[in-house]
Amino acid sequence: MKSLQDSLYNWLTIKIVCEDRPDDTAAADTERMFFEILSEEHNISDIHFEKDDVMYYVKYTKGEERNKSRFPCELIEVMLKQIQSEPEKYVNYPED
Repeated sequence: MKSLQDSLYNWLTIKIVCEDRPDDTAAADTERMFFEILSEEHNISDIHFEKDDVMYYVKYTKGEERNKSRFPCELIEVMLKQIQSEPEKYVNYPED
């Protein structure tokens, strides 16, 4: 797929949406897909994130080494803010 940084960004962006919308099945499926990319293509495990007023910090293990990446909150929360500003465009349809 893409670089590790891109994969972490994609996973974190949709993970934030999942936490705000726990019943959103499409978001949950997408988060699982990006998590699988991180683990299978990038050999990432034990992934967690923290947030302060400015940044998200993603901590993870790659192979044997513990690593950390950071992303500005405004960048990560763009999708969530879009969904919140126009919820009628992001209806969660139940699975059949």
